[in-house]
Amino acid sequence: MRITKFGHACVRVEHEGRVVVIDPGVFTEVEAVDGAHSVLITHEHPDHYLPDHLRATDARIFTIDAVAARIREEAPDLLERVSVVSPGETFDPGIPTRAVGELHAVIHPEFPRFFNSGYVLSAGSEKVYHPGDALTAPGEEVDVLCVPVSAPWMRAAEAIDFARQVGAPRNLAIHDRVYSEAGLTIVDGHMNAFLPQAGQAYVRVGDGADLG
Repeated sequence: MRITKFGHACVRVEHEGRVVVIDPGVFTEVEAVDGAHSVLITHEHPDHYLPDHLRATDARIFTIDAVAARIREEAPDLLERVSVVSPGETFDPGIPTRAVGELHAVIHPEFPRFFNSGYVLSAGSEKVYHPGDALTAPGEEVDVLCVPVSAPWMRAAEAIDFARQVGAPRNLAIHDRVYSEAGLTIVDGHMNAFLPQAGQAYVRVGDGADLG
């Protein structure tokens, strides 16, 4: 299995010749979808969902009903490639996947909740979890957690606690365009102050770099 981090929340997973790309949004270069067999979208926010990136590939698109509704309004030319998944559903976009959760994290109590689905990908004997914009546990052991580290809806303490709750041996930082490099360095320090004590590795890599 190969995991490549692209801009912000976008992760590319390759296994046995199949390529699944998750959340290629506005902070992601379009090259992320090159050669993709499928694209998974966790929710409708533009840092995760960008119609032009979906048009740059012939890949199938798997997402939740709320995103499919946006596509129907904004990019109906993409609809024939869209498959809607539901919470808890298992499906096969090239790498067996299970949808996790239903709601975006709370941004503010007075804002309406958005829908969001994370995805657990089973690449042979290894499992990768991308939660989208939620801190919903996957409900099973995973080998790699794509852990959000900066967002208007979260604190660093929440990222630490989420990673410890999931308990993945390896943690890859995602959702990292909200903070400056200085701010991210502080978060890296906080994560590394806690996760190694629990036997968990944490890393933040640059765009286009693989998880080692």
